[in-house]
Amino acid sequence: MSWGTELWDQYDTIATHTQKGIDFCERFTHFLKDRCSIELKYASELKKLVKSYQPKKKEEEEYQQYSWAARFWDVLKELHDLAGQHEVIAENTQGQVMKDVQSLISEMKQQRRKDLQDGAKVQDQLKESLAKLDKSRKNYEKAFKMAEKATDDYRKADADINLSRAEVEKTRNQMMIKNSQCDESKNEYAAQLQQTNQHQRDHYTQQMPSVFQQMQSMEENRINKIKSMVKQIADIERSVIPIINTCIDGMVKASDGISAEEDSKAVIDKYKSGFPIPADIPFEDLSNSSVIDTSNANGTPKNSLDNRKGTVSDKKKNRKDKKGGGGLFGIFTSSKATINKIIGLLGEESKEDFSDLPPNQQRKALNRKIDEFKKEIARETAEREGMLKMKDVYVNNPALGDPNALEKKIEENAQKIDSLQAEMRKYQGYLANMDAKPSPVGQRRNSLSDDSISQSSTNMEMSQTSLPGQPPVAANEPEVYTDEWPEPPSDEEFEEEGAIDDEEDHVGEFEHAEGDFDEEGFPVIGTCRALYIYEAGNEGSVAMTEGEEMFVLEQDQGDGWTRVRKHDNSEGFVPTSYIQCHFYDQDEV
Repeated sequence: MSWGTELWDQYDTIATHTQKGIDFCERFTHFLKDRCSIELKYASELKKLVKSYQPKKKEEEEYQQYSWAARFWDVLKELHDLAGQHEVIAENTQGQVMKDVQSLISEMKQQRRKDLQDGAKVQDQLKESLAKLDKSRKNYEKAFKMAEKATDDYRKADADINLSRAEVEKTRNQMMIKNSQCDESKNEYAAQLQQTNQHQRDHYTQQMPSVFQQMQSMEENRINKIKSMVKQIADIERSVIPIINTCIDGMVKASDGISAEEDSKAVIDKYKSGFPIPADIPFEDLSNSSVIDTSNANGTPKNSLDNRKGTVSDKKKNRKDKKGGGGLFGIFTSSKATINKIIGLLGEESKEDFSDLPPNQQRKALNRKIDEFKKEIARETAEREGMLKMKDVYVNNPALGDPNALEKKIEENAQKIDSLQAEMRKYQGYLANMDAKPSPVGQRRNSLSDDSISQSSTNMEMSQTSLPGQPPVAANEPEVYTDEWPEPPSDEEFEEEGAIDDEEDHVGEFEHAEGDFDEEGFPVIGTCRALYIYEAGNEGSVAMTEGEEMFVLEQDQGDGWTRVRKHDNSEGFVPTSYIQCHFYDQDEV
């Protein structure tokens, strides 16, 4: 339907209606602006929330140790990404929809102004034509009245016998003139009427319908644009829904990754000292001059009874206990070295070989230190390779630089690498020294539990004995790595030759030991489950699938690899970080 035919007489109403359409577009722009402001504010508040609950730099390591903390961190990361999608909604709405609406408003204002000007021009032309018609009609009325009066005057003069023939003739001539003027006005009025009617017909059938049609097209274009923009807003929001769903799925996955069992095991791994459980408190027979000696293989000191006594009856020693000099600390040992060990746990600086820490924590600290050296060596090695390549470029093209200028840097880098390797070998020696302490018969060095290692260490300290074939070790003096010990193998030797040498050194010792051994002499010390898929890419490694169960033959020696045996009797090394282990000696604790 056309506005020109149906609304031919509603020009002013149509002009008002089109103005309302422009007003709606401006209001729609304000709506989009407020919507974008809300989205940006929501995203900002979410990011602020994430930042306020994100772990501090010093807390990141602890967050990685427990699944509940690490997964909560993952949830915060997903929430941060989700906030970013709300920013995307606001940015796309501002950059696309709001820009189109503003362009539409500008275009509509310009088009409406032009249409109104065209309509006003057409209406002015019709008004002008009607004014001419009115003027010609008034002229005709005036001429007609004057002609009638002239005719009446002539008739009166012709009937009056007192007037002369000349006066009558004059009156008749005047009548003829007025009648002629009246006829001319009549003809002009008729012509103008015909012209005005034609103009009016064109006005209402062609000119104004054309203006109305332009305004109708403008209004329909506005409506279609609004329709397209509303759909565009929905499409913008729909486009981020898959990413939002991915963030939500990440949160669900994070919740599935929380394991109370693994966190309990992590607490044990972090805080387990490796010290043996204290022996029974001996009975003190006051009737005898000597104290019953109940020191046993558990490593309980002979004078532990005296310390215990102090916690019961001696007020002075009670006050000393509160300061950390006796009491429960004395149950483990009364030696000066062990007391220093406990004090070290309470905040003093650790020794270089971490011998002041409990056995389990000492091993972890040594492995961590070795890993730090490996990373530093890898970084320095990469830097050295880069300098060597740059030197080759300078040699081939001297215009780029002087190759001799890099010699000093390369030499310094080599010295630094040698120094780092020496330090790493020293800590590997500390670790080897710790693992080389006596263990119960029938167990390999790799399968020793933390309790058995700490037990043998305590016994050795208390009894002031030495290893066979080695110089005596003074009581309360921890063993440290010196130049008299054999130089530990490199990383490659640890990975490829360490297991073979260990078999050759101990094959005779474990020939008749009890337990599950494979054909080469490796005992089964536990089980493990693959957490990820691993494709064997190195010689001596074996592939595994996610969730695959395997037997553990040898623990990680600090190089990141664990020796396993699969159910098809194939053996090899797999990355330690790819598996979850359970050792049999943990069940004995």
